[in-house]
Amino acid sequence: MISESNLNALKSILSNNNNFVIIPHRNPDGDAIGSTLGLYHVLTKLDKTVTVISPNDLPHFLHWMPCSKSIVNFEQQRNKATQLIEQADYVFTLDFNVLLRTGDEMEKFLLSLNKPYIMIDHHQMPDDYAEVMFSCPEYGSTCELLYTILDKIGLDQYIDQDAATCIYTGIVTDSGSFRFPKTTSATHTTIAKLIDKGIENPKIHNSLFDNNSYNKLQLMGKALQNLAILPKLNTSFSFLSEKDLKEFHHEKGDTEGLVNYGLSIKGVDLTAFFIEQKEEKIIKISFRSHNNFNVNRFARAYFNGGGHINAAGGKSDKSLQETIAYFKTIIAEHKDEFYDELS
Repeated sequence: MISESNLNALKSILSNNNNFVIIPHRNPDGDAIGSTLGLYHVLTKLDKTVTVISPNDLPHFLHWMPCSKSIVNFEQQRNKATQLIEQADYVFTLDFNVLLRTGDEMEKFLLSLNKPYIMIDHHQMPDDYAEVMFSCPEYGSTCELLYTILDKIGLDQYIDQDAATCIYTGIVTDSGSFRFPKTTSATHTTIAKLIDKGIENPKIHNSLFDNNSYNKLQLMGKALQNLAILPKLNTSFSFLSEKDLKEFHHEKGDTEGLVNYGLSIKGVDLTAFFIEQKEEKIIKISFRSHNNFNVNRFARAYFNGGGHINAAGGKSDKSLQETIAYFKTIIAEHKDEFYDELS
């Protein structure tokens, strides 16, 4: 729930400060980049000094977004990024609620600062690091939450076509093109308002979903070949090895959405997607579920992750084969423990 005290605090901060940095999570998705750039455009309209600093590069399918080229890459431009953060009056953290989501190196730097934070996020179980916390897991996306906040503090008039395009992008990607359970009538009302701002929604969808490379489609085929089912456990999983990624010339963003294919199988209520990342020495894991299987609790319990009830992520420092074997053992022994009671 959005509290009046937080709205008043945000209005006061924006009135009395001029220098802001906005940070999304590491490996940012459409909601992370959409919300950070959406806020960037609004604050720029208010004549504020604003910089978006991403922990690492954004995926290629988001490079078309208005002012994406202005984003500073912490991983590649460390000195510039640290100076900008140190000079900021306030730091916004959008689409994440634990500083660890920025990656080990950026988290260490952020923890070393005595800097006030403003959190705008829709994930569960936030850490208590922000001076002002808009932590609202009832929203389907951070972008929808951001639009609501800006509207409530009277800044809707500063949402121009560029800002609206960014915010729409985050809503459409995090809602699965409006098919996920947290898509409400309020979501569609927000979309209608964004369309009235002049966004070209068919063009946005084309840029997001109909701009694939041949190699990306081949990589998708490999992931589908690797798809396996545990029928007695209503579970599926797939994986991509480092060899697979190299064979099909993987680019950042090519695996976006592949986890959902495992959940589309009839009778499956839990799926996992494992990606071997040897450079980072981890196995990156995505979880998706139907109905009341809580992948947020599951990822937190066993894979150092978290997220939402039906969509979460995690990681493992075991090998790919060991991680998959561990997952299968846990599911066989503990799956029943992670079904929430239906309200």
